[in-house]
Amino acid sequence: QVQVVESGGGLVQPEGSLRLSCAASGSIISVYAMGWHRQTPGKQRELVATITNTGSTNYGDAVKGRFTISRDNAKNTVYLEMNSLKPEDTAVYYCNADVYTFYNGAYSSRPYWGQGTQVTVSS
Repeated sequence: QVQVVESGGGLVQPEGSLRLSCAASGSIISVYAMGWHRQTPGKQRELVATITNTGSTNYGDAVKGRFTISRDNAKNTVYLEMNSLKPEDTAVYYCNADVYTFYNGAYSSRPYWGQGTQVTVSS
């Protein structure tokens, strides 16, 4: 019904850069907020950044000034530009989208999550 797919993860050296992409597709009427969270083993999932359909952004304290979130509403796609990466940024990055859908004769609004993409910062 709705699929959220991330791409762009990988291995990067400290102080390097990486760009993640995430696209929502399927039975979509509209997408409200989209965002990124990350998780490492044994820790809770933490906020990285979110962006609304009007362009308002919010960042986690750990990434402010280094990461930039943006989106293309026409493509239901969100991007995360990550600069000055640190080893502590190593995590699985999950994309989420708050989607309004019409499926099987019913309207609904709920968050959808991707499967995650691994980002590893190491020399």
